[in-house]
Amino acid sequence: MIKTETPALSPSDYKGPAAIYVHWPFCLKKCPYCDFNSHVRDEVSHQRWRAALVREIDTFASHYPGLEASSIFFGGGTPSLMEPETVSAVIERVRHHWGKDDIEITLEANPSSVEAARFRAYADAGVNRISVGIQSLDNDVLKFLGRLHSAEEALKALKVAQDNFCRVSFDLIYARPQQSLEDWHAELTEALSFGTSHLSLYQLTIEEGTAFYHQFHRGKFTLPDEDEAAALFDLTTELTTNAGLPPYETSNHAAPGQASRHNLSYWRGDYYVGIGPGAHGRIPAHRYGAAYAHAQVKRPEDWLTRVEAFGHGTLELEHIGAHDRMVEAVMMGLRLTDGIETLALEQRFGGKLSDIINKEAQADLVRSGHLVADPARLMLSPKGRPLLNFILGKLVA
Repeated sequence: MIKTETPALSPSDYKGPAAIYVHWPFCLKKCPYCDFNSHVRDEVSHQRWRAALVREIDTFASHYPGLEASSIFFGGGTPSLMEPETVSAVIERVRHHWGKDDIEITLEANPSSVEAARFRAYADAGVNRISVGIQSLDNDVLKFLGRLHSAEEALKALKVAQDNFCRVSFDLIYARPQQSLEDWHAELTEALSFGTSHLSLYQLTIEEGTAFYHQFHRGKFTLPDEDEAAALFDLTTELTTNAGLPPYETSNHAAPGQASRHNLSYWRGDYYVGIGPGAHGRIPAHRYGAAYAHAQVKRPEDWLTRVEAFGHGTLELEHIGAHDRMVEAVMMGLRLTDGIETLALEQRFGGKLSDIINKEAQADLVRSGHLVADPARLMLSPKGRPLLNFILGKLVA
């Protein structure tokens, strides 16, 4: 790992697609389950932040002029707290340097009434896909999750989103304390009735450093056990598939052609650039198949002053060789329902899949019905998908 007081990026003459992630680190309140780089501030200088985001894009573009933006994703934090002028300025600058006609541009939004009123301005700025953080349709659950909106506000925001964007997704969290199969069946059935083309459905996990982590380990609440969680996962797959939104990734479900292009870039091991505090990226290196992993300064104020001083907020830069990139691609690619195309992976990174797979574990997992392996493809079976992390630990040498 390279750590420098005066950061330096490594230029590349790579020409090709890359996803662009833009991180807005501010929230009105920190949710108790959230371990993302998000912060609550009384005041934010939007003009100063707008200038810094644009400047960082300019700096990356000067080192990587051959990139073609396949997607832009505004994540956070709460990006729907951004002024529409900032969103517009970022999109314009990405298009100026790396633009092409067909760019998927997603913005994550919280469903408060104030933020929903901005949806039309975001659409005018160029956003063409919105992801609404509803999380639950039950007010008691929303209170437990620390959300500031009610179920009624969430549904109003969803209606505004559908009126302004052709592509709408929303998130729900399940496998919650004391949640039964009947409860989840009713809630997910209602969610599917709204007719969005994409759903992100996440099982509640306890992340170290969060408020829930401390509450959980003090016995304040419990989560479903492995068998109950697996049953909830299976029910999720059944209901979404029957509704025409089958899973294309462990937690993501979409109608045909409506999968998130941006997130597919991560899961397929493509290049991506991280803009903003705490953002990460995989940017092109000169050697075939290799990349530089870059990580941005996390604290918002430190990132801001660093960009104003140096032009970008990258603090750490690590060279990742083709072999390690291939390992990453396998671990991410097995999240996808379609798995990994073996030949394409090997041609891309110049190695053999068999060199990074535990052959004995693979044979055992195939025999047990958790894995499907043939010369063309490696993928988890429906039986194996709920056990992704366990299987990765066994499979990847």
